[in-house]
Amino acid sequence: MSAPKSPVAGFDLGRLLATPNALAHLTPQDILNGIQRHHAGDWGDVDEEDRQANERALIDGSRLFSVYHSAKGVKYWIITEAGSAVSTVLLPEDY
Repeated sequence: MSAPKSPVAGFDLGRLLATPNALAHLTPQDILNGIQRHHAGDWGDVDEEDRQANERALIDGSRLFSVYHSAKGVKYWIITEAGSAVSTVLLPEDY
C-alpha cells in the first residue's frame, strides 16, 4: 500500500527565491515546509478575503499569497507572482 499523496493546487511555483532577511531568520526546513504547504493550496494564516483571492487566482493565474510561521514563531510570507514565473519567500518587513 502506497502513502497517500498530498493534494497539489495546480499551479507552477516558477523560480524559487528568498530574501536575504528570510534566509537569515528561517531554517531551510521552515522554508521547505512553507513551499510544500503553499504548493498544496494550504494558504496558512491568511484571512478569508485572501483565501478567496487565492482560490480565484488558481483559475485566473493572478498572484497567490500565503502566510506561515516558522518553528520559532517567525511570521513569513510566500508570494507566487501572477503568471507563476516566480515564488518568493519573505518576511513581512521585506515587502
